[in-house]
Amino acid sequence: MAIPHVGSVAPAFTLPDQDGAQHTLSEAKGKYALVYFYPKDDTGGCTKEACSLGEYFPDFSKSGAVIYGISPDSVKSHKKFAEKYNLPFTLLADPEHQAIKAYDVWGKKKFMGREYDGVYRTSFLIAPDGTIAKVYESVKPESHAQEVLNDLKELGA
Repeated sequence: MAIPHVGSVAPAFTLPDQDGAQHTLSEAKGKYALVYFYPKDDTGGCTKEACSLGEYFPDFSKSGAVIYGISPDSVKSHKKFAEKYNLPFTLLADPEHQAIKAYDVWGKKKFMGREYDGVYRTSFLIAPDGTIAKVYESVKPESHAQEVLNDLKELGA
């Protein structure tokens, strides 16, 4: 498998959000959607990224874009994370790795000399027609929201 590339059709998914409601990527048809994958709720980088996206959420809304954060954490974990940081966007639970594998963002990682399998911090900007407009690999949590907003502006959103 390989990470979906710009211009390809974004892999579909159906996953539960932090309240247990099911969401599909097709709900975002006609809008830009940021689908961002992150390793774990309430950890350093993941919290920085989520809070930054939350801070800029009004700008995303103005551009008509929706945000889906996806990790292998449970619905319960997402609920706690979203409430703790007052996150205004949708977090999707993917404990079975359905979307994580479809977007090929699971694999070997290294941290403090230890190798393990985990989620790569990768995002996809999905165009209103359901194709991938931009792929962000090795995301920098603090500046990611601004980077995506700049790209949305460039794309005319």
